[in-house]
Amino acid sequence: MGQQETVATSLADTVREDIGASLADVDADLARRYPGDPGTRQPVHTVYVPADAFTATTLRTWGDEALAALDAHAPDAGALARVLGIPDDLAGPVHDRVRDKLSREPVEDLRIDFEDGYGPRPDAEEDAAAARAAALVAAAYRDGTAAPCMGIRMKCMEAAVRDRGIRTLDIFLTGLMNAGGLPEGLVLTLPKVTYAEQVTAMVRLLEEFEKAHGPASGRIGFEIQIETTQSILGADGRATVARMIEAAEGRATSLHYGTFDYSASCGVSAAHQSLDHPVADHAKAVMQVAAAGTGVRLSDGSTNVLPVGTTEQVHAAWRLHHGLVRRSLARAYYQGWDMHPGHLPTRYAAVYAFYREGLEQAAARLAAYVGKAGGAVMDEPATAKALSSSLLRGLDCGALDTAEVARLTGLTRTELDALAGRPVRQVLSSHSRLRAATGV
Repeated sequence: MGQQETVATSLADTVREDIGASLADVDADLARRYPGDPGTRQPVHTVYVPADAFTATTLRTWGDEALAALDAHAPDAGALARVLGIPDDLAGPVHDRVRDKLSREPVEDLRIDFEDGYGPRPDAEEDAAAARAAALVAAAYRDGTAAPCMGIRMKCMEAAVRDRGIRTLDIFLTGLMNAGGLPEGLVLTLPKVTYAEQVTAMVRLLEEFEKAHGPASGRIGFEIQIETTQSILGADGRATVARMIEAAEGRATSLHYGTFDYSASCGVSAAHQSLDHPVADHAKAVMQVAAAGTGVRLSDGSTNVLPVGTTEQVHAAWRLHHGLVRRSLARAYYQGWDMHPGHLPTRYAAVYAFYREGLEQAAARLAAYVGKAGGAVMDEPATAKALSSSLLRGLDCGALDTAEVARLTGLTRTELDALAGRPVRQVLSSHSRLRAATGV
């Protein structure tokens, strides 16, 4: 007791040292390419608004119209539950949280659209719209009315519109800098990417802008929109999307699937273009594997079936949208697009029910894992990471409350961050169970 037991070995220390040296480049490459989750909040959706339609009141208008649709077509918890098939025990909490969300923060991620939703315009008109967008975004962040994430979708890097897209991006970013700097929630979207070289060109643009205005190198990231077959499989037979992530040099924040452009490029007829079509599932599976571990997140597409018209028509559109959102969540696509204010009630109803219905089981499994108490399921560190990540996503969007998660798990937000592999936001406590589980 108290003395280290002597064990027999056969390999000299130089063997271990030589192997370590031979794998040093691999270790560095793994750390560079696969840094893991960035530890920031991921919005549950993105809303696109044409640049000429965006105003200082757009976010509140979307929330008010969504609340009006809820009042008109599902005025209470029971009505919403019957339409969407939400279990009775979740109906009240989900309905109340949806209403609160629509009143408080109806849109989590807004993109001012200068691409398909805006189209070709005279240069002077688009110049003015880009400058106006910058002024409105800057004002929204100053007065506290901004969505958590906001930015623009520029025109793509194809020859016909390349110069126009670059100019619009320049005007928008310059306007933000002149109005006080780049907001923390700034998001830029590069659409219709077909070649990794187009991503390289975007990186070059942002590098030059940072040099001109002084933000730290790498400060400005961007989303890559996957809308073409060439972005999934290149002419050389390789997965182009993986090369795009590499070409972004750490600036890619997410991959967004474009339902209708991609489906059309595969020859899918308009009646069958949907985010649950087999061609969509294949594209997103490739995106998912390419992005895994890189810190680049995924966003699913949208449905173009709008919840408008009679109550019967609205309910049918709501059921479709709710089912598609649930399907995406189950496949680990935690973000999507919403095209109409009427989609917001079913977006949040699906998201909130998804996280709340799994709350008690996830919390119990996590508490048992951390406490090494055993249970009906033998979880491993990777599963504990997934469980804590799910709880954190629920907290971020408002599906769950900090107090109830702490009560059920016995863990603080900081401890959940550590289990999920997110950067710890404050000094970690000396919680013995957490140290035992994570090695921290």
